[in-house]
Amino acid sequence: MVKSPKIAKQHLIIFTRYPEPGKTKTRLIPALGTEGAAELQRQMTEHTLFQVQQLQKTTTVSVEVRFAGGNFELMQNWLGIGLVYQSQGEGDLGKRMERSLLNAFVAGAQSVVIIGTDCPGVNAQILAKAFVELQQCDLVLGPAIDGGYYLIGLRRPVPELFININWGTVQVLKQTVDIAHQLNLSIIYLPTLADVDRPEDLLIWEKAIAGE
Repeated sequence: MVKSPKIAKQHLIIFTRYPEPGKTKTRLIPALGTEGAAELQRQMTEHTLFQVQQLQKTTTVSVEVRFAGGNFELMQNWLGIGLVYQSQGEGDLGKRMERSLLNAFVAGAQSVVIIGTDCPGVNAQILAKAFVELQQCDLVLGPAIDGGYYLIGLRRPVPELFININWGTVQVLKQTVDIAHQLNLSIIYLPTLADVDRPEDLLIWEKAIAGE
């Protein structure tokens, strides 16, 4: 395991998957093939990482990559030795996010944001806004058009937000917000963006790349 450097008060966690053909972006395999889907996963992760690096030019934030598939050596060979890598570990998406948040707060973070790599519209400005908003609210959410969310930010562990959620469905955001309301958490929403999960979403990625 790679030893983590001192964590900053503002901490960003990137959830991604090693781009192994046949095991990533599986819903896009009918359109792209196994190699093409894995290549898209690679490009989208690198695109997200570039935006995070832009954020770090203006904002003091520590970053870690939580990965599924592959291993530490493969991740380092892919994205470089200058990043902190942690395995996502076992459990559903909620359990894995809850664990990563708790680890960060225990390590000294005061605000933590989690993002995936499926949303090419996530840029340095949106990430910066998430951390700014966390100075005045309990929960920041970046809604996705498909009913989920592309970003979640908290100032303390709230494990209830990750329990009994129907991950991968159109209910994710609504269920999360309902729980937040029950807990009397203050919420601020970021702009609604589109994920790239299905063949019909590929145009979103093509437009994002064209605009770079």
